[in-house]
Amino acid sequence: MSTSSTISPTGEFLPLLIAGSTASGKSALALALAKQVNGRIINADSLQVYDTLRQLTARPSLEEEAQAPHALYGHVAAGAPYNVGIWQEQALAQIQQAQAAGQVPIVVGGTGLYFKSLTEGLVDLPEIPPRVREHWRQRLEAIGVAGLYAELQQSDAPLAERLQPTDKQRILRGLEVREATGTRLSDWQRIKPQAPLSQAHKILLLPDRDWLYARCNLRFEQMMQGEALAEVEALAALELTAEATIQKALGVSEIMGFLNGSLTREQAIEQAQQATRRYAKRQMTWFRNQMVGWETFPEQDYTDNHDKIFSFITKNSLTTT
Repeated sequence: MSTSSTISPTGEFLPLLIAGSTASGKSALALALAKQVNGRIINADSLQVYDTLRQLTARPSLEEEAQAPHALYGHVAAGAPYNVGIWQEQALAQIQQAQAAGQVPIVVGGTGLYFKSLTEGLVDLPEIPPRVREHWRQRLEAIGVAGLYAELQQSDAPLAERLQPTDKQRILRGLEVREATGTRLSDWQRIKPQAPLSQAHKILLLPDRDWLYARCNLRFEQMMQGEALAEVEALAALELTAEATIQKALGVSEIMGFLNGSLTREQAIEQAQQATRRYAKRQMTWFRNQMVGWETFPEQDYTDNHDKIFSFITKNSLTTT
């Protein structure tokens, strides 16, 4: 992974970044823009990179992909390791390829950390040795996540203060980094990296909450009537570990419960809709706090009125000067 180079093209199309919560309509907007400005759509969703769950992760359909160039969708096997560093490298390559082809790079998704890796950069942490990873996973089995959290409080108190005591993955990460590098993760995070993108249009979709929740509810009902059940059955057949990132996709656990008989169809739908609404709320809160300075648009300005977005882009110029 390299974060040292800065994309600052002269006379090339600036990247257009579109962030939004689940069900906010960002993919539809990106497609409309791509057709309008000859764009290449680059995925910035940490679950849409995986294959197997096209509908359940709301990846663009085959018909939508045929209408404009799409990149970094479904290109990773369901159980394969993947992280923000890999994504950043691939996304930067796609941005450069789009610019070389005379296309507007349109980066769209709901994973805030992916966008921050482009606009703020990443700290280039050393690799964690397998023995260290295995050690802390064994500790997790022995003392549980509460025990690990207590150890993190001792080894990296500033990080522990920012985490929920049940946030297993981030607690493990903090302990691994401290042991492997001798430096606290909270200290690593204070390092100011170089931002790979020097210039970009930054658009944040912030719809009305009731409007968004209604879309979340309707979309999951439509998924249950579509391919979602078959997708989860295919995922289950892979026999992945519970730690596999793809297993965390919204609706997977609830549909699994329906398939194994522990939940009725109605219970699965209700619980998945609730989980989706809660996730959307967390995304919106994170965006508001972390994406200060992004141009924000409510749903009435981008679902039925693309002119507002086009006007913003045109006003700020598509190319560098």
